[in-house]
Formats: sequence, structure tokens, C-alpha cells
Amino acid sequence: MSDTYIIEVNSEPAGIVVRGTQGFQFFAANHAFNSLEGQHFRNARDAERAAYRAQFERPQRSTV
Repeated sequence: MSDTYIIEVNSEPAGIVVRGTQGFQFFAANHAFNSLEGQHFRNARDAERAAYRAQFERPQRSTV
């Protein structure tokens, strides 16, 4: 089992999670996911789900 995972959301790098004593800690690779920075998750899948939720909760850019 790996200690580090890359999290992507819709082919966009969100961050990495690193296994530690408190579970997996999230490190944002993109400003859009800064709200998750430093959070701990039980496993990498929980971190991935949180990243997906964070993407849909952020304001969408205007294409005009």
C-alpha cells in the first residue's frame, strides 16, 4: 500500500495526500483546492471525494 497519492479532478491536478499518523494529509497543487490544504482524511478515497465536492462548490469562471 502506497503512502502518497496524487488526486486529480476531471484531469485537473488537485493535490497529493500523504499518509501520516493521523491518516492522509492533503497538500493542494492548485489554488482551487486550497480549502482542503492540511486537512486529514481516513484514506485517499475520502480525500478524492472531498476534492470533487470542493470543485463543485467553488465559483465557476465566466467564459464570456
